[in-house]
Amino acid sequence: MKSIFVTSAASLATGLCLFIASPSVAAEEHEKYDAATQSFLKEAAQGGMTEVTLGQLASEKGHNEAVKSFGQRMVKDHSRVNEELKKLAHAEDVTLPTDMGSGGKELEQRLQKLSGAEFDQAYMQAMLKDHKEDIEAFNQEARNGKDPEVKNWASKTLPTLREHYQLGQTAAEKIGLKTSAVDSSSERLDSSKNDAEKIAPPERMGKMQSGPK
Repeated sequence: MKSIFVTSAASLATGLCLFIASPSVAAEEHEKYDAATQSFLKEAAQGGMTEVTLGQLASEKGHNEAVKSFGQRMVKDHSRVNEELKKLAHAEDVTLPTDMGSGGKELEQRLQKLSGAEFDQAYMQAMLKDHKEDIEAFNQEARNGKDPEVKNWASKTLPTLREHYQLGQTAAEKIGLKTSAVDSSSERLDSSKNDAEKIAPPERMGKMQSGPK
């Protein structure tokens, strides 16, 4: 009888330990998810600020009208997206960066030194690279993110990013920029606007602010 009591007590103690440990494990997992969500939002914010800043620069320094027009479109669309992101971050209690980060600043400084066709080519090349990385990052968040609101925002923003990439390819062609380095992803970017699953997993989540965004 005594051994039964001891065994039962030991089982109860083990159960209590598991019960106490479980919330701790759950909390750690939540922190990991929360950190990943915050990282995505912060990189998106820096990327958005970079797009607007460089778009303004392109509308002023662009040599070809297609480049100037593309820059103006970036300012318009990303200003709107940035406002949406600020509201989302406020609701998620996430503090966003107030500047576009070192990568964006370095690119801006490099572009400031260029002019004419040289500027156009450098700007459009950066935009194609940047939007390719953005689409991959937003698609990844839309598919695998843990926060429903952030996932929904990423999914809703994807069509705009895909359109920007396609507009960028058109502008690049008009200035004679070879886009072979990014053409391999064009079929994926033409996928249905309502199906984020159709874009293959990214090479990496890409630093949205480098190159720029």
